[in-house]
Formats: sequence, structure tokens, C-alpha cells
Amino acid sequence: MTQLTEHFSLEELIFSSTAVRLGIDNAPSPDVVTNLTTLANGLELVRTLLGNQPMHIDSGYRSAQLNQQVGGVPSSAHVQGYAADFICPEFGTPLQIVQAIDRSDIQYDQVIQEGNWVHLSVAPTLRGQVLTAHFDDGIATYTAGVSQ
Repeated sequence: MTQLTEHFSLEELIFSSTAVRLGIDNAPSPDVVTNLTTLANGLELVRTLLGNQPMHIDSGYRSAQLNQQVGGVPSSAHVQGYAADFICPEFGTPLQIVQAIDRSDIQYDQVIQEGNWVHLSVAPTLRGQVLTAHFDDGIATYTAGVSQ
């Protein structure tokens, strides 16, 4: 196993059950591995903020082919290795996690409450954008801020 940081491995951040099921090669390039290391460092900051509770990564890096298969936008930070979708039930709900990150001094590009999970991007633009996803017939729309 290739540890990127104390709590996050390369394998964890590139694993995709969809890629396995569809036979998609989800191996990142060396440049993407560098970005995934930046992501892992950001996730370590979030883990500390959440009381050092374990985080379950549902989706990290996505190759362009995998991203297309899961309906991601072509410009997704997942494709660059800068984003992860996760939960941390031992800390709280996705809403509580997004609120904690928003109140913290952690620098991020985007944090999104996406229904049952949290999306975190640490892309270099570091916009500090907080969004809430709303789903209607499988189509996501986003509003600024965190919805209660």
C-alpha cells in the first residue's frame, strides 16, 4: 500500500467499484499522484478538525472515462486528483461536517453538502466556495451556502 499521508493511501483515493465493475483503468499519472498528495494533506486537516475520526472516502480520483461513466462534469476536480467525496458518521452528518469545515481556517476550493456525503476540493484556486446540492430526478443543482 502506498501511503500518501498518515491516514490516506493512494489506493484508497483511486479505488472505484464502478471502475472495477466496468473494467476501467483508473490508474493516475504521476502529476495526478502529486495532486492526490495535496488532497490527502487537505483531508488530514479535515480529519483533525473532525476529532480525528475515521473518514470513509467514497470517490476520489476519477479517470476521464470513469468520470464520464458516473455522470461527472468534464472539469471536475476529481479528474485532476484534487477532490474526494466522503462521510464521517462518527463526527456527524454531512451538514454538520460542511458547517465545521466552513467555520474552520482550512483552505479549500469547494466544500459541498451533496445529500448523503461531503465533496471537498483542494484545487489550487482555493475559492472557499460552500455549496449545497439539490437533486431533482437525478439532476443536481447547486445553491450557495449550506442549507439547513
